[in-house]
Amino acid sequence: MTDKVLTANRLSDGIAVWLDANGHWVEDLQDAIVARHAEAVASLEAIGKRDFAENRVVDVAVIDVQEQDGKLWPLRLRERIRAQGPTMEYAAGYRAADPAFIAV
Repeated sequence: MTDKVLTANRLSDGIAVWLDANGHWVEDLQDAIVARHAEAVASLEAIGKRDFAENRVVDVAVIDVQEQDGKLWPLRLRERIRAQGPTMEYAAGYRAADPAFIAV
């Protein structure tokens, strides 16, 4: 089974977030809790449904990741972009994504 993490967008500002081991939504993918078996994935899905129902987050999804050199890498390009930020500079306080992280 592929390792998985739970991601969403924070309802208050739309920022991409990931669930950490303490049950908090954090802005850094590297802080996310990783599910490595079906029961853990089911728990992540339940937490995502609960937090969606409580209007904490939207667009909740369990995504595939792999660990390389101690760093989590989303398998899909869309999720790498969400994890790193925009592919170009567009607003103060947001830097462009690292092209090496986005590359396939």
